[in-house]
Amino acid sequence: MPSNRVVLFDVDGTLIDARTGQRRIWHAWARMFGLEPSVVYETALRTRPFDTVAELLPGRDPAPLVAVFDRLEDADAAHGRVRPIDGAAELLEALDEGTWALVTSNAEHRVATRFRRLDLPLPEVIIDNTSTRRGKPAPDPYLLAARRLNADARDCLVIEDAPSGVAAGIAAGMTTWSVNGARPVSGAHRHHRRLADAIPDILDFLAGTGSAT
Repeated sequence: MPSNRVVLFDVDGTLIDARTGQRRIWHAWARMFGLEPSVVYETALRTRPFDTVAELLPGRDPAPLVAVFDRLEDADAAHGRVRPIDGAAELLEALDEGTWALVTSNAEHRVATRFRRLDLPLPEVIIDNTSTRRGKPAPDPYLLAARRLNADARDCLVIEDAPSGVAAGIAAGMTTWSVNGARPVSGAHRHHRRLADAIPDILDFLAGTGSAT
């Protein structure tokens, strides 16, 4: 039976910060389709691009509309402003292969592009916005990551910064911590104001020497 402990990371807002470009892109996309930019961006923060488009423009084929967004963000991933969250490099470099995965509502190729630009390590397992039929806040992406790493849900630690991600981790039956905010995300088992502050506790969880709550 699976018994290894693993840590499953959200990406945007948890390990890297590319939100300046993403906000600009969603605002540009909103104007193309006559939508209120602030409403579009707030929706995009909690859903995958496909789900964002489907929610905001019901009745229209989302595929070509998502393709417009994808072209804009592909360019930003390659050339736009991005920075690692404080502590991300130190933490990821301390992890053994097979003990962690990325679970993102973005596309894998954009995550890989940004990580390579920042010289951050990439894991073998990346669950992206096309990996499961349902995205966050459904538990499906985190459950798939656990299966790919041969881990039980009870042995998984989810690190998230957003309510939809925390909800997904909780729904998957996993220990779920929030990071990078002044206040805890509702439902999180533990909160660290900065990712860097969470490093010792994350490593203790993987080693089986720390408390999950």
